[in-house]
Amino acid sequence: MAHWLLKSEPSVYSWDQLVTDGRTNWDGVKNAQALANMRAMLPGERVFFYHSNAGKDIVGVAEIVRSFYPEPNDKSGKRGMIDIKPVRAVKKPVTLAEIKAEPELSGISLLRQSRLSVCPVTDREWQIICEMAGIETESS
Repeated sequence: MAHWLLKSEPSVYSWDQLVTDGRTNWDGVKNAQALANMRAMLPGERVFFYHSNAGKDIVGVAEIVRSFYPEPNDKSGKRGMIDIKPVRAVKKPVTLAEIKAEPELSGISLLRQSRLSVCPVTDREWQIICEMAGIETESS
């Protein structure tokens, strides 16, 4: 299974809001690469929830519960969304500075394509970040 990272500004939609809601759709994505990444997502795959701008850290793990489907208000028919639910908060948030400082994460999409809001994460990157976050990789 693939792993992913989703970015959200906490002032727009935070991890705490996802936990409160229990499930949400991830919409409003316009970037072609981010949309392609969303199209590749499958139910059951896990994602890191990253607070961008304020915080700049991975704060939780969510699960994809519905694969890509059309965004209802998009008249162009190009945009879509996925649904996610929270799995668990991380024990220790993993900051952008910590990710940059870890040599084995130098190739992560979060650093290579810093403006991309939906990024793939390799199995090894997932494992390293889970360790940094103090959570199990199998159940995360």
